[in-house]
Amino acid sequence: MKLNLDKYDRVILDLLQKDCTLAIGDIAEKVGLSNTACWRRIHKMEEKGIIRAKVALLDRKKLNINVIVMVFIKTAQHNIEWIEKFHSHIYNIDEVIEVYRMAGETDYLLKVAVSDVAEYDKVYKKLIEIKGLADVSSSFAMEQIKYTTELPLNFF
Repeated sequence: MKLNLDKYDRVILDLLQKDCTLAIGDIAEKVGLSNTACWRRIHKMEEKGIIRAKVALLDRKKLNINVIVMVFIKTAQHNIEWIEKFHSHIYNIDEVIEVYRMAGETDYLLKVAVSDVAEYDKVYKKLIEIKGLADVSSSFAMEQIKYTTELPLNFF
């Protein structure tokens, strides 16, 4: 799908990724457009699904989420029915905050956010209840070097 976005859209997206609470007037001023033109562009990008949501980013440490775990899963099943059940099961574990289906030796990579190792053990026990898993292994993050929700805007 070819996106028809220009330099104004790019700046708008950049500003919104940094702070989605900016007033339309502030965005319009920084972009060099009228308030109405800026609002139309934002609305159009929302309608196209380019802007999926406007959210608050929370400080995990202040919420007692002290441990990030990367979980590597190998499956013994490779059929659509199993994949749908697996996705449904994983989606319902709140501590699982990201899931990727992978190419290579690992079938799935999960990012899990918990308060401590004991809480991760509870998540691990939920995971191993899933039928069809061949291996579940975990790596604990020692330090967060980079974290951003901002996507690069140089591909369109």
